[in-house]
Amino acid sequence: MNTFSSFGKKLEVFFSFSCFYRSFSCRNRSFFRFFLFHVNPFWIQLSYFIIVSIFGHLALMVSKPRTAWFRPMDFDMFFMSVSATTVSSMSTIEMEVFSHTQLIIMTILMFVGGEVFTSFLGLQFARYKFLKNCPSSDQNIVTLVNLNHNFPKCTNPDNQIELDLEKKKPETNTLDENGNKCLGFDSLKYSSIKFLGYVVLGYLFVVHLIGSTLVSLYVSLVPSARKVLKDKGLETLTFSVFTTVSTFTNCGFVPTNENMIVFKKNSGLLLLLIPQILMGNNLYPPCLLLLIWVLKKTTKREEFRYILMNYGDMGYGHLLSGPHALLLAMTVFGFILIQFLLLCSMEWSSQVMDGLNSYQKIIGSLFQTVNSRHTGESVFDLSTISSAILVLFVVMMYLPPYTTFIPPKLHEEVSDNGKQSRKKTFMECLIFSQLSYLAIFIILICITERQIMKEDPLNFNVLNVTIEVISAYGNVGFTAGYSCKRQLKPDSLCIDTWYGFVGRWSTMGKSILIIVMFFGRLKKFSMKGGQAWNLS
Repeated sequence: MNTFSSFGKKLEVFFSFSCFYRSFSCRNRSFFRFFLFHVNPFWIQLSYFIIVSIFGHLALMVSKPRTAWFRPMDFDMFFMSVSATTVSSMSTIEMEVFSHTQLIIMTILMFVGGEVFTSFLGLQFARYKFLKNCPSSDQNIVTLVNLNHNFPKCTNPDNQIELDLEKKKPETNTLDENGNKCLGFDSLKYSSIKFLGYVVLGYLFVVHLIGSTLVSLYVSLVPSARKVLKDKGLETLTFSVFTTVSTFTNCGFVPTNENMIVFKKNSGLLLLLIPQILMGNNLYPPCLLLLIWVLKKTTKREEFRYILMNYGDMGYGHLLSGPHALLLAMTVFGFILIQFLLLCSMEWSSQVMDGLNSYQKIIGSLFQTVNSRHTGESVFDLSTISSAILVLFVVMMYLPPYTTFIPPKLHEEVSDNGKQSRKKTFMECLIFSQLSYLAIFIILICITERQIMKEDPLNFNVLNVTIEVISAYGNVGFTAGYSCKRQLKPDSLCIDTWYGFVGRWSTMGKSILIIVMFFGRLKKFSMKGGQAWNLS
């Protein structure tokens, strides 16, 4: 009798725990659904980048740096974590300070913060939303309810209300919120979103695999490149994977203090990285569209035809129409050509290109101009480049990645996508333009650094501050750096370092630049700001 009583008590405890666990999981699901469907996407993405940056900072702090005699400051570690997560490559610490483990952590941060990966996560959310808007058939719902009856009933009001509503839903041919026909899990739109996710994931995996392999082979076969890594104590595999991830995500970090300056004579390596730069950012939409078209022709799948015909309804911002993608590619190459011609014409015989032959100058100039849009890897010291080129780079860094020249006759066909404009809210009308925010950030930094700008005007000038702010906003990573030789009052304790100009700023100035990096990473949410302001 005691045995049965003891067993009954244990069973009661088990059911009670099961009820508590199911109630807790139901509430978590309810919170997740509320966060996903009712919170503005801006706050969702901002929360994502902040959380990843915090975890990255903790991981960097726990792991030990390469040198035991020097340990970076806590705030600088957080700055570097934010810079890697927002793929900005603004630096306050020299890269060779980081150990092998810390380089792996930064590789992960760059990967999960890259635009292609975050857009893949967005596709998974789109699938989840589609399932919510297009419920499955009654048979699946009844099965779920029957499974629910096999357990003790939990007093979860949210769950009961949800089940009651599900029982009253129509049988099969329901309509989603856009009026599209839903057939449960067999919906063509749902299947197309799923296939698009597979394509993006495959694109991400293949480019990284091929890129890492090619970089690793080049470093292994070319003695000069292999010697650089040996002298700096870097492993070939770590360097190859880190550089490929950084290049494709358009971050711009390189595990050497000098960035790519130390490889400026290795034209083969630069040529391997240029396609990765373009495929991960400016030319991602045309490459993705071409890949889907090839898959449609080879597989004959209806999903790929649906994606190409309904690109505007897929909920994926990187999916453009054919004419738009072609105009984007032409615009990208046009900007590269303009920069390339101006850079070569003004710096061909200057000290910037000293020690390079004609072929190396051409490839180096091409690499530098390709990086000016959003990657930020550099083979030339920007502090020695003429001011006209720097101003051009500032303009290129400011432009969004998909800036496109669209003739007026094609503007409605390419840009409208059949969507009607909605009425803006009062808060949306208060949003400033991008240039207004950047001007505010530059003013704030000039205020925080006003004392040192008086004492060291050759280093702390408005142009250098502007380059740093626009570079952080564009998530590029270009910097004019800091030189002890330019000090009006030479400091015997001053040591030239390879980290960015921001590394010499105050903590308040660095904090403002952190905000700029987040703002730049999420600039797509405020691109149409300032339209309520009439300047006439």
